[in-house]
Amino acid sequence: MTNRWKPSATVAAIIEKDGKFLLVEEHTPEGLRLNNPAGHLDEGETLVEGCARETLEETMHLFTPTHLLGVYMSRFHRAAQGGHVAEDITYLRFAFVGTLGALQHGRQLDTGIVRTLWLSPDELRDSVARHRSPLVLRCMEDYLQGQRFPLELIHTEASVSSLTNGSKI
Repeated sequence: MTNRWKPSATVAAIIEKDGKFLLVEEHTPEGLRLNNPAGHLDEGETLVEGCARETLEETMHLFTPTHLLGVYMSRFHRAAQGGHVAEDITYLRFAFVGTLGALQHGRQLDTGIVRTLWLSPDELRDSVARHRSPLVLRCMEDYLQGQRFPLELIHTEASVSSLTNGSKI
């Protein structure tokens, strides 16, 4: 039997305030890159929960997703380097917009995150060479065009959370 191809499921928060977008600057194998607060979906969590968790871990702020911005796919190829094998990864990104909450004092930024910063649309467009993914710009442009979908578009069966509670299907 051959292995089944599986894209990496990720969640991202597109956060705008006063005409600027919240980004994180993070260490990657390609150097310091800019990204939306984003990361991989963890087992047993909903897409909305995953987005809120990743935003908290990467920005130290609470985040409440209010709308789905869109579902995006991208492919990334990393050449073999430094003793690591080449990687060919397809990402399936669920991007959300919502409300940024209070800074949670006493927390630290997630490993690899250097800082958070706010960039205007023009600053974001001018920094494309530093983006971790082409989806950083695409999500901002979709946001600026007013694209929004209700969270009710997403359905998560109860069996998803029961997997982490010791139950098996």
